[in-house]
Amino acid sequence: MPGPPEAAALAALAGFLEATIRVATPLGFAALGETIAERTGVINVGLEGAMLAGALGAAIGALAGDSPWTGLAAGAAAGGLVAAVFAVFVVGLRADQIVTGTAMTLLAIGVTGAAYRAAFGTTGAALAVPTFGPAAVPGLARLPVIGGALFAQAAPTYLLFLLVPVVWWVLMRSQAGLAMRAAGEAPHAAEAAGIRVRRWRAGATVVGGALGGLGGAALVLAQAGTFAERMTAGRGFIAIAIVVLGRWHPLGVAAAALVFGAASALQYAAQAAQLDVPYQLILMAPYVMTLLALAGVGGRAKAPEYLGRA
Repeated sequence: MPGPPEAAALAALAGFLEATIRVATPLGFAALGETIAERTGVINVGLEGAMLAGALGAAIGALAGDSPWTGLAAGAAAGGLVAAVFAVFVVGLRADQIVTGTAMTLLAIGVTGAAYRAAFGTTGAALAVPTFGPAAVPGLARLPVIGGALFAQAAPTYLLFLLVPVVWWVLMRSQAGLAMRAAGEAPHAAEAAGIRVRRWRAGATVVGGALGGLGGAALVLAQAGTFAERMTAGRGFIAIAIVVLGRWHPLGVAAAALVFGAASALQYAAQAAQLDVPYQLILMAPYVMTLLALAGVGGRAKAPEYLGRA
């Protein structure tokens, strides 16, 4: 039996791992969706707006249906709608992807803020959304250290566990994945082979936005339990950095999401350990990692050849 110091250390480690996976869940959804879109050549800088719309959609849907499951569906629909508008401009009208994505994020910030105030008032102090509680897997949840992290999470986390291998198989092993990768690497050759590149790009962008909406919904339904204006706080941009760090591969992206989740969970570990460190430094960690990832510190990887190009 471990002594009191060892038991306290194991408990702290278990809590840190549990917080890492919980915090990484919204990032994982958004990053997986962005991976799908970027593999076809579309970089959705409006992912932050899709997450924010998904968060508000989840709050409204959960309250309307009195169930977090209706909120989860509404969040995915809201994120997909934002991405569909983005796709109309960048795929249909061939607008600049960076400029359009930035505009979509700013639009989503304004629309969600106005809709939130119209629906719940200027403060929304009484807003309490039905949420997912931890669902322990019998037996496995009792495993030391990793039991709570892997087998005592909320339903959206288990959904993410299922999505990672599914997205990997679709992108890397299926005919649809081959078509999507061809659209991002060699669209002219793909068109010559009969692949409708613009349709694949538009579809992948909408699916990516829906997954971003699920990320925003998970933030509301499995963590915060409420909605606040701009509550995504840059997570959409962090998800784009996660895709780069994960080298546009679903399994690498999932691992990178855990790294960023660990960086965010540091603040909880620091609070539990009562470290004499300014909390602002700890809050900076995920954003510093974002800058490092975008600068190529995580290893330079070759992006899809036509990423960001019409």
